[in-house]
Amino acid sequence: MRNNRLKKNDRVMVIAGKDKGKIGKVIRVLPADDKALVERVNLIKRHTRASGDAKKGGILEKEAAIHLSNLMIVCDKCAGPVRIGTKVLEDGAKVRICRKCSEVLDIK
Repeated sequence: MRNNRLKKNDRVMVIAGKDKGKIGKVIRVLPADDKALVERVNLIKRHTRASGDAKKGGILEKEAAIHLSNLMIVCDKCAGPVRIGTKVLEDGAKVRICRKCSEVLDIK
């Protein structure tokens, strides 16, 4: 397992694969597999059977996990995919920064 720099609710861009160029929000990070679920990216069709009154059967479209190496975080100021660095602020907090414009990426 590598040091994962992506977090839930980050805006990311897919840089490789069938969904290259799409931007979405990280729904969930799976650190054990080095993968993440991204909203409306890498959609698969899942055939499900109805289970009682609670669930309807049919073909559901849902997100599949995508490898972290195929994702880059999107900086709001640069408006594009960027590499991430870390910085320690004066108050001792460690934050992620954009390598292009040095903008703080973490939401406070």
